[in-house]
Amino acid sequence: MVKVLPVKKRLAKEIRRAWSVPTWVIARTRREVRFSNRRRSWRRTRIKP
Repeated sequence: MVKVLPVKKRLAKEIRRAWSVPTWVIARTRREVRFSNRRRSWRRTRIKP
């Protein structure tokens, strides 16, 4: 039996991680921080179950 809550929590965490860097962060760091290394594409990479 799959434990649903841990899976849902993991998926929610991955959704949060896939967001881009906010514009105000880019502006505040004078464009040193432009993108997130943790960004994930739903096509290219899969989430571990």
